[in-house]
Amino acid sequence: MKKKKKILHSFLLWGLFLLFVIISVGSITVLYISLDLPQVEHFSERPVPQTTKIYDRTGQVLLYDLYGDQKRTTISLKEVPLYVQRATLALEDKDFYNHSAFSIKGIARSLLVNVRGGEALQGGSTITQQLVKNALLDPQKTISRKIKELILAYKLEQQYSKDQILELYLNEIPYGGNAYGIEVASQTYFDKSTKDLTLAEAATLAALPKAPTYYSPYGSNTKKLFERERYGLKTMKDLGWITDEEYNNAIAEKITFVPQKVAIRAPHFVMMVINYLNTQYGEDFVRNAGLKVTTTLDWPTQQIAEDVVKKGAERNTELYKGTNAALLSEDPKTGQIISLVGSRDYFDTAHEGNFDVTTQGLRQPGSSFKPIAYIAAFKKGYSPQTVLFDLKTEFDTTNDPNNSYQPENYDHIYGGPVTLKRALANSLNVPAVKVLYLAGMQNVIDTAKSFGITTLGDYRRYGLSLVLGGGEVHLIEMVHAYSVFSQEGNQHKQQFILKVESKEEKTLEEYQDEQHQVIEPVYTQEINDILSDDDARSRLFTYHGPLYFDGYDVAAKTGTTNDYRDAWVIGYTPNIVTGIWAGNNDNTPMQKNAGSILAAVPILHDFYTQVLPTRPKEFFTKPTPVYSNKPMLNGEYITEISSPDGSMHNEVHDILYYVDRNNPQGAEPLNPNSDAQFKNWEEPVFAWVAQNNIQIKKTKTSPIISPLPPSSLFDAIQKPPVIISLPITLEITNPENGGYIYLPFDGDVSFNQTPQNVKIFFNDTLVQDNTSPHITEHFTISRGELYMQNSLRIEATNASGKTTSKEIILFGKN
Repeated sequence: MKKKKKILHSFLLWGLFLLFVIISVGSITVLYISLDLPQVEHFSERPVPQTTKIYDRTGQVLLYDLYGDQKRTTISLKEVPLYVQRATLALEDKDFYNHSAFSIKGIARSLLVNVRGGEALQGGSTITQQLVKNALLDPQKTISRKIKELILAYKLEQQYSKDQILELYLNEIPYGGNAYGIEVASQTYFDKSTKDLTLAEAATLAALPKAPTYYSPYGSNTKKLFERERYGLKTMKDLGWITDEEYNNAIAEKITFVPQKVAIRAPHFVMMVINYLNTQYGEDFVRNAGLKVTTTLDWPTQQIAEDVVKKGAERNTELYKGTNAALLSEDPKTGQIISLVGSRDYFDTAHEGNFDVTTQGLRQPGSSFKPIAYIAAFKKGYSPQTVLFDLKTEFDTTNDPNNSYQPENYDHIYGGPVTLKRALANSLNVPAVKVLYLAGMQNVIDTAKSFGITTLGDYRRYGLSLVLGGGEVHLIEMVHAYSVFSQEGNQHKQQFILKVESKEEKTLEEYQDEQHQVIEPVYTQEINDILSDDDARSRLFTYHGPLYFDGYDVAAKTGTTNDYRDAWVIGYTPNIVTGIWAGNNDNTPMQKNAGSILAAVPILHDFYTQVLPTRPKEFFTKPTPVYSNKPMLNGEYITEISSPDGSMHNEVHDILYYVDRNNPQGAEPLNPNSDAQFKNWEEPVFAWVAQNNIQIKKTKTSPIISPLPPSSLFDAIQKPPVIISLPITLEITNPENGGYIYLPFDGDVSFNQTPQNVKIFFNDTLVQDNTSPHITEHFTISRGELYMQNSLRIEATNASGKTTSKEIILFGKN
C-alpha cells in the first residue's frame, strides 16, 4: 500500500513539474511574441495593405487592380440602425456582448468544422479578433500569429468598450472590392446610406465579410450569398432580435444590387483568375499581398472577342430572342487561354451577365459532340470511307411505342448510302447515332473523358442521344477537347496564369507547359480532314460559306439542341481553337429556328475574319487513305454474292450484315440477327431499295460492285445491272446562308438532276415558277418586302414527281 502511495506521489510530482514547464515555456513564448506587438492605441499607424494587380500576357495592360484604394466613410455606431448591428452579430459573433476578447466555444466549433471538412456559417473568431486580424496583423496562418491575435484582442478589449470595438469593426472590415466599412458597402451595393438599409439588405451586407470575393454580389456565387443572408435572418429571429413578421417580410424581399462601377477589363476572365488565386493562396493573402499576376490573356484578341459577342448577341436578341452569347479561345500549342467572354455584358444584372457561361454553364453541346464519337469509331476500325445508310430508323429494340427513338436529320431529308466523312461533315443525325452504337457508348464516354470532358457520367443517363449532345458540358472543356484534334492527338494542359510575383518580386508560380498524347495522330488527321473540307460540308453550308476563310485551314463543327435552346460552333486551326455558345441564360428557346448556323456561326465568322490574319498560316496534315476489302468499310454498299447454282447476284444490306460492330476488321458475323439493332437497321434498307427502283439482277459476268460516288452525296449510280432513281436534291450556291442582300438581288441554284419544275419563294411569297428549268439556274428577285431577316426557299420536282426544298436566311440592308 505504501509502495502504491509512493508511486502515486512520484507521478503527482512529475505531473506538477511538467505542468510548471508547460506554463513556463508558454509564458516565455507569449512574452517573447508580445515584444513586437503593435500598440492597440494607435490604429492609424498600422501598415497599409498593398493591392494585387492582374495583367494581360504582356504584363503591360492592367486588367484589374484587386482591392484597389480602400474607400472608407467612417460613421458612428449611433448612425448604424440596431438591426444592422445585430445582422452582423448574428453571422459573425452573436455572443459578442457576453464573452471576453475570444470565445472558447467559437474556437472549438471552428476546429470541429475544419476536422469535418464542412462549411462554417458562423466563424470561430470573435468580432474583436477579426478587427485585430484585419487591422493590425498580416494574413499568414501560423500559430504565432494566432497567439498574437489573441493577445491583441485581449488588450483591445481592455482599451475599448464593446460598442467602440463594434464601431471600429463596422468601419474597418472589407466588404469586397475596394469597399471597406459598412457605409461604403451600403453605397456600393445599394446606393444608399447605412441608416436607410432594409433588414434584408442589412443581412445581405452582413453575409459578405466572411469571404467578400466568394460572396460578391457581382460574382457567380450569389446563390450562396443569399443562403448565408437567410441563415443570418433566421439566427436573428431565433435570438428574438426580430419578429416573425419582420423575418417573413425580409425573406420575401427581392434584393436588387446597383450595377457594378469598377475599372475592370475582361471581367469574366479576371474573376476566374481571382477564384483560382483565392483557392491557391487564400483570400486574405491575395487581398493584401500586393501580387503581380501576369495572365495568358491576349488583350487585342480579347477586345475583338468582346465586340463580336456583344454585336452577335444584340442581333440574336432582335431576330431570335436569344439574349446571350459566350466565346472562349485557346492556343492549342500551349494550352493557354487567350480570350474569354462569359456573357454579352458582365454588368447586365437583368440578364445575369456576371454568370460565366464558359466555365459555369452546363449546356448540351448538340452535334458539336459528334466528332468525339466518330474518332472513337475510327480508332475501333471504321474509317471515313465506311458507308452507312442514312434512312429513317427506329433504334428502340423493345417494340414498346413508349420507348420509340427515331432521330431526325436537321433538314428531314434521308439520302440513303453515305460515307462517314460526308455524314459528319453535314452533321447527319441518323448516321451519327449508328456511329455511336458501332463505337460503343462506354467507349465514347471514355474517349470524351480522355479528351478532358469531366461532366459526363453513366452513359445510361443519355442512351443513344449522347452523340446528338444529350450530355451537359462546359464550353471551356469542349474547346480544350477540340485542341486534341488541332494538335493531332496531343494535348497541352489548359492554363491561364503565366506568372505570379510577390511585392518583393519573388516568383510564386510560373507557367510550365505540360502535355501528353491522348490518341494516335492518324485518327485526328481524319477528323480534321472532314471538318475542314468545304466541299464535303456543302449540304450543310454553301460552298465557300461562312466557315470558309481563304488561305486558311479552318475546321469547324456546329451544334444545336432541342427547341433551339443552345447554339454552338467550335472552329479551329493548327494554332487556335475557339468555341461559341449562343442562347438564353434561363434556358428558354430561341425563336425562328435559330440554330447554330444563324445564331453562333456568324459570331465565329466575324471573330476569325479579324483574328486569323494576326496568326501564322498553318495547315492540317492530310491523312493517309485507309483501305479495306470488306463491304461497307471500303465505301461499297452493293455487293456481288454467289448463289448455290453458281450464278452471281447483287445484294444491298446495312453494315451490320457484314460487320461485327465490336471487331469491324474481323470476320463477318455468322448470324447478323444476333445483333439487337440488325433488324431495325436492315428493314429501312429493303424499303429504300424498293422505293428507289433498284433492280437486283442475276449475272454470271465479272463482279459488279458499285462504290459510293465521292463527288456528291446524292449522285445517281447507273452501273449495270443496277438501276437507281434517287431523290432530287438542290444546293443554293448564291447568296450564302446568313448573307446580306439588297433588292433586287441575284441567285444561283444547282440540282443533281434536271428538274421538271422549280418554285422560288421569298418570305413565303411565290415569286418565280419555272416549268422548264436547267440543271443549274440563275434567278433574280426584284419584288417583295425586304425585312431585317428574310427567307429564301426553293422547291424542285423531278420527273418521278419527287420534290425537295431548301431554305436559307438572308439579312436585309436598306
